[in-house]
Amino acid sequence: MLTVRQTSVRRGKRVRNQIARKSKGRPRLSVFRSGRHIYAQVIDDTRQLTVAAASSMDKGLKGNLKNGADKAAAVEVGKLVAERAVAAGVKEVVFDRGQYLYHGRVKALADAAREGGLSF
Repeated sequence: MLTVRQTSVRRGKRVRNQIARKSKGRPRLSVFRSGRHIYAQVIDDTRQLTVAAASSMDKGLKGNLKNGADKAAAVEVGKLVAERAVAAGVKEVVFDRGQYLYHGRVKALADAAREGGLSF
């Protein structure tokens, strides 16, 4: 019987393998969420470089957010990472939800990134 941790690690590996096959050289928008904050990075795997990053701990967002781990924070982080990625010249990405289900905060971040100018 697998533990919850083992199941989530397997899910994350499966998602990343699918992304590696389908990415066709596009950078990936990777999401990490913790109990207190949410983080997003646009990573170029061919050059092994982080193109843009944002989190609910950024100075510009931290004072405006009531809580760093809710949907409102995810929306703001999604907009900010999209703005930074477009400024860096990236408009098309592959969404990497990692081990998380596409629901709640992860979905809110993805929708905000789309509204901010990223296409995936």
